[in-house]
Amino acid sequence: METAAEVPREFGKNLCACGSCRLVKTFQQFLENGCENCPFLGMEGDRERVSDCTTVNFAGMIAVVDPPASWAAKWLHCSKFAPGCYALSVQSELPQHIEDILDDNNITWHKRAD
Repeated sequence: METAAEVPREFGKNLCACGSCRLVKTFQQFLENGCENCPFLGMEGDRERVSDCTTVNFAGMIAVVDPPASWAAKWLHCSKFAPGCYALSVQSELPQHIEDILDDNNITWHKRAD
């Protein structure tokens, strides 16, 4: 069985979502452990990188226990990600250097429409 993403330790204003995969955790959890789905973003231990790669501007949240078998995970395009909590939608503008990292890793993300 694949490793599950860390579940948020608390809820409320401290939650943020990864701008790439929409994984939801607290800022501190991203700082301590990075993103389980996006290790190439190098968030672990880097406050500035966590700020660049995550957002508090997200709507809704779903817990996904078995991503490959979940119709909701397929609908959210996270069926290949680690089990965890995911934002239903994210509104974030990623800095160009983060977009470049995603492009270099062939990661498709949803750019914010202006």
